[in-house]
Amino acid sequence: MATTGRWRRVLLKLSGEAFAGDKGFGIDGKVVQSIVDDVVSVREEFDLEVAIVVGGGNIWRGMSGAAGGLDRAQADYMGMLATVMNALAVQDVLEQRGVSTRVQSAIRMPQVAEEYIRRRAIRHLEKGRVVIFAAGTGNPYFTTDTTAALRGVEIDADVLLKGTHGGVDGIYTDDPRTNPEATKIDKLDYLEVLNKGLRVMDSTAIAHAKENSLPIVVFDLMGEGNLRGLLAGESIGTIVE
Repeated sequence: MATTGRWRRVLLKLSGEAFAGDKGFGIDGKVVQSIVDDVVSVREEFDLEVAIVVGGGNIWRGMSGAAGGLDRAQADYMGMLATVMNALAVQDVLEQRGVSTRVQSAIRMPQVAEEYIRRRAIRHLEKGRVVIFAAGTGNPYFTTDTTAALRGVEIDADVLLKGTHGGVDGIYTDDPRTNPEATKIDKLDYLEVLNKGLRVMDSTAIAHAKENSLPIVVFDLMGEGNLRGLLAGESIGTIVE
């Protein structure tokens, strides 16, 4: 029997880089399976409605392409296509686990995904399907972090869960991977993140979450039991609200 968790409807933001695992590039099937196993487990335990936004940095980053001489808008569109590849990988593994899913793309590609329609996405969630949002906002110059904040507000999510990788389990005063003196911060408000220039999510995403009172939790997605513990109410990661 499902238990009552901390939230009812969550939006999980997955960075593209997490999909690459130790390979550093492409899609590591074992990593995708591990993430999906966690999602399936908590979804069943807490009777959770789950939406997912995926990044594409494991395949292509628009900013990197622009730095290499490509037109920024064109490079960003290429990055949107990379997120669709990741979304399809997550969908495939979820459905292998018996979970009904829908991929909704902000760029029309009816052969592989539904067009993003807010009311349809909400209806899918109400019917117990996992909805995976791909292709960012469909516009260049916006990150998938901003997409996560936007979609989270649109579907009336209770929280935006930003899953990090690389062992960073929240927001720190500095990068703990390079500064051993950096200390973890358990709770922040939106303005502190903006004013201190903490590189957690881009400022557009933080500002949108603030304007719509959408809490953000930054946590280590790859840490064993972290997602379950967070949903059960344990003090994991850093909450921004």
